[in-house]
Amino acid sequence: MMNLSTPAERTLKHTRQVTCEGFQRTDGLWDIEAHMTDIKTYTINPDTGGRVVEAGTPIHGMHIRLTIDTTLLVQAIEVKMAHTPYRHCDSIEPAFQSIVGERIGAGWRRTVRDKIGGVKGCTHIAELMGPIATTAYQCLYKELFEKSGTVPLNGCHVWADNGKLVSEHHPAFYRKPDTE
Repeated sequence: MMNLSTPAERTLKHTRQVTCEGFQRTDGLWDIEAHMTDIKTYTINPDTGGRVVEAGTPIHGMHIRLTIDTTLLVQAIEVKMAHTPYRHCDSIEPAFQSIVGERIGAGWRRTVRDKIGGVKGCTHIAELMGPIATTAYQCLYKELFEKSGTVPLNGCHVWADNGKLVSEHHPAFYRKPDTE
């Protein structure tokens, strides 16, 4: 395993943990679930009214279940905010229903920003929509690419349509590099 270099002397102040899982359902749909927890190493008073979040206690505990079909169309969404810094954070949970009917793919981040960004939603839930999308692609890789006989061209440098991997393993999709 390759590790980062030895850091300078330091003190841990905050831990964010994000977990994403994908499940194939018996009805042909897919559930993509994400959970995020933020924990501080010190006590905070996030809002007026005397509320205190003790060191080591989650300040954020957010859960999302996105149900999609094999075309990455969002069929349902469930959001639960188990831990929030402010008493009214969870009042926005119903707003996330605006994602139903959208498709994960090109423009997903813009859709998320337009539908649930800023005051229309929660920064943390909106942030989790990126890892959810990536998890969906990882989950449905066989359905999206292997079974259809396609490849995820130009999604990163390794999958460049004029690159070595595509040339060697998927020559039907290879495009010679432009020369100047």
